[in-house]
Amino acid sequence: MTVTICIGSSCHLKGSRDIVSRLQTLIAEHGLNEQVTLAGAFCSGNCVQGVVVTIDGEQVHSVSPDNTETFFQNEILPRLAQ
Repeated sequence: MTVTICIGSSCHLKGSRDIVSRLQTLIAEHGLNEQVTLAGAFCSGNCVQGVVVTIDGEQVHSVSPDNTETFFQNEILPRLAQ
């Protein structure tokens, strides 16, 4: 699974660095380093939506530093359990 986080100017100002850091920690804590790859993208073209995160190039999610763990629990973990 590839999780891509926008790190363009707008998303950077909205906390993309914190989201990347938190996701790295959560992936490591759950022993998922072999199953989840984090990638960055310079501007996903959806600046209004906040920090844009996609999973395997699909489904755009708006993530903030405050809801990163919820995003991980609700979107990433269930896909890995399939």
